[in-house]
This record gives sequence, C-alpha cells and structure tokens, in this order.
Amino acid sequence: MSAQKVEQIKIAGFVLKPNTPEIKALYLRIKEQFEAKGITVLLSEKSSAMIGIDGIAFEDLCEQSDFLVSLGGDGTLLSLVRRSYGYDKPILGINAGNLGFLADIRIDEVEAFLDAMLIGDYRIDDRMMIEGYVHRGEEQKNFYAFNDVVITRPTISKMAKIDASIDGEWFNTYSGDGLIISTPTGSTAYSMAAGGPIIYPLTKAFIMTPICAHSLTQRPLVVPADFTIELHSPEARVIAMIDGQDDYEMQINDQLVIKGAKIGAKLLHRSERNYFSVLREKLSWGAKN
Repeated sequence: MSAQKVEQIKIAGFVLKPNTPEIKALYLRIKEQFEAKGITVLLSEKSSAMIGIDGIAFEDLCEQSDFLVSLGGDGTLLSLVRRSYGYDKPILGINAGNLGFLADIRIDEVEAFLDAMLIGDYRIDDRMMIEGYVHRGEEQKNFYAFNDVVITRPTISKMAKIDASIDGEWFNTYSGDGLIISTPTGSTAYSMAAGGPIIYPLTKAFIMTPICAHSLTQRPLVVPADFTIELHSPEARVIAMIDGQDDYEMQINDQLVIKGAKIGAKLLHRSERNYFSVLREKLSWGAKN
C-alpha cells in the first residue's frame, strides 16, 4: 500500500468495456456523477466511437487526465493498465462486469467513493508488473504484463518442452501443456486455476506454475521479483501469451525474457478495502460462525 495521493482530482479519463454499446446509458449516468463533483470527464476515442459520442485519442487521454477510469470488468482494467503503462496515472476500476477482483467499485458505490476521494480518504495500491521481451536473432519484441505470461504448446496434440533459467543459470525443464509466470495480482487468475498459490497482491514476486506437467515432481515455485527468468523451447514452436490479450509465436530457441518492471501499476481503492474479504467473497470461502 502506498501513502501517495493523486496530485489533483480535476480530470478523469474513461475507457469503456469494448463491444458493449449498451453501456452508454450507464456511462452517461456515471459521467453526471463525476461532473456534479466538479470533475471533468474525458472519453477515449475507441470507446466514444462505440457509443456514438465525441472522444479523444488514447494518448491525449492519458496525458491530460489526472487519473484514469475503467468502466467494465477486470479484463477492461487489465487492458487499460497495459495500454497506459508509461504515463504513470492511477487507475480506478468501476465494476460493470461479474467477478471484480481488480475493478471493485460497484455502480452504487461510485458517488460515495468520489466524496471520499475528494477529501483524501482513499488509497493507491502499487501492484507489480512484468517487463519482458521475445528475442529472435537481432529482433526483440517488448511487452508489459499485469497478470501473467503463459508459454504453451501451439496445438493440443503437441507437448511443450520449456527450458527455464534464473539469472542466467538453467534450473529446470518443464514438460507438459506449458508454464505460467504470474505476478501476485495474477495469482488469482490462470495460475490459481492451474494449482498455483494465491499471493498477497502487494508482494513483489513471480509465481512459476506448470500447466498439467508430465511429472509428479513439478510444483509451483515463488521467485523474488529482482530475478530475471529466461525461457525457451529447444525442440518445437511454442506460443507466449501476454495477459491473455496478446500472443507471440516463438520458434525453436527464441528467448522469452521476463523481469519485474521498474514501475508498477497504481490502482485506486477505498481506504477500508480488505483483500482477504475480497477473496472470501469472490471465492465463496467458508462461513463466519
């Protein structure tokens, strides 16, 4: 948790859940709530085209806004975090989706949150991100990831064989459906489904989770974030998927290099938000006696 605050709360830049033109009425209602508090609302060009109103280019939105707002589900927020990386703007997630691990402000909580935010009663969580690249000869494709990087087989009939090194030293060969390199934020996503541990989201670490490993001895591994992880397939093509939103086809011996990004994602939350309560609610854990 960070003690920092937004420098000023005058301009909010909105990005809406894609392919949902029906979200227009909800956006206009929330826009009115922001403007009633004296906050100017900007809308990204792509979102504005979807609902048929004026907007501005995404780069201009990031530069002009004091903070950014994702109106949708966790996928919308995930995309916004990645696209806005480098602008270092705090991001508020308003949950118009289903699960809401990341976008956790409900529609009926927006007005109360804005009141609290305007008097400084909120917090900014600094979440670790992944910085990486795929290296082939003299070519290098760079990327950032918020949840995870998955290296997996290209077809269901093939088995992936992945050599893994940490800080330049080989330590394991994974054979199976693939390998997930997750941030703590992403530990409740694909990694959890594959049997990986849940890590408190403000921790700085990688979670390396094998997918359907062809060995009973392969287990998830937690690695400090200041290590560099290098992966390659010595025998066949594999696919590297970034946050489930972008993918790269890797040829034999292409190098996938992963390290902790220098700057993390800044998420705006209620000051009283408790991560363990969120886990209990979203995962339906137990019952309080």
